[in-house]
Amino acid sequence: MKFIPSRAHTSNMETNKPSLLSLPLLFLLSMAFVGISNAAGGIAVYWGQNTAEGTLAATCATNNYKYVNIAFLNTFGNGQKPSLNLAGHCNPNSGTCTSLSADIRSCQSSGIKVMLSLGGQIGTYSLSSSDDATQLANYLWNNFLGGSSSSRPFGDAVLDGIDFDIEIGGSAHYDDLARSLRNHGQVSLSAAPQCIYPDQSLNTALSTGLFDYVWIQFYNNPSCDYRSGVNGIVSSWNKFTSGVTATKFFVGVPAATDANGYVPPNVLTSQVIPAVNGSPKYGGIMIWQRYTDGQTGYSTSVKGSV
Repeated sequence: MKFIPSRAHTSNMETNKPSLLSLPLLFLLSMAFVGISNAAGGIAVYWGQNTAEGTLAATCATNNYKYVNIAFLNTFGNGQKPSLNLAGHCNPNSGTCTSLSADIRSCQSSGIKVMLSLGGQIGTYSLSSSDDATQLANYLWNNFLGGSSSSRPFGDAVLDGIDFDIEIGGSAHYDDLARSLRNHGQVSLSAAPQCIYPDQSLNTALSTGLFDYVWIQFYNNPSCDYRSGVNGIVSSWNKFTSGVTATKFFVGVPAATDANGYVPPNVLTSQVIPAVNGSPKYGGIMIWQRYTDGQTGYSTSVKGSV
């Protein structure tokens, strides 16, 4: 919103001489709008779990998102070869996922961070030791980040970081994984804990204080999602932002209207966001997922207010 001063009839001399009274008023207004700008957030989305959601490049071209999590690498640890499951978008075993390289670079050229998400609700993954975590970190660095490998699944594109969406297999050694990834260099780290604090799968990792972005899943948990009211969301938000050291926190919402914990867009923008965006740690919202967002237009309806 742009401030437009009222148009009073003045002489040319008066036009060039703002009154002493107007100067502090203009200063206060400018400071207020700086505060609004600083509170503005972005939208993160998960992509990769439905072929009908369109390409990664098309997702970024909507200009709705600031962060895109490619989901999921859902097989790793305990001696397993790490493996992607992108639900039919491409087949990593036959090398067709290298076609995403151009899409990733296209997103990044628009200022969008592209992360690889580990885990999800379905998969075969866990970490058995700190050495297991180190080996996974090395694999991720060499195959998706700034390292080198002859078998990079996404070709020569370099992702911005790694997202932890750990929902099964226990919490052990994800703190070691976070530390090992950071030891490689400039790697953004994000995590998607459930809104029940502390998250049983990610609390150990989040306790490292190494994470840049935390998108809290305010769905599928009636005690802290919208089914508990806005106060339930805010209570959980306050626990995370005071108990976890991270750069930015996001309100995670589902885009599907029939999802457990669905927050209508007008409620999100008029009640939820105003209750949390005063925090200096507020980063915006996360949407699960791109396919349902494309169906409902959730991000389009809220992007000017997050």
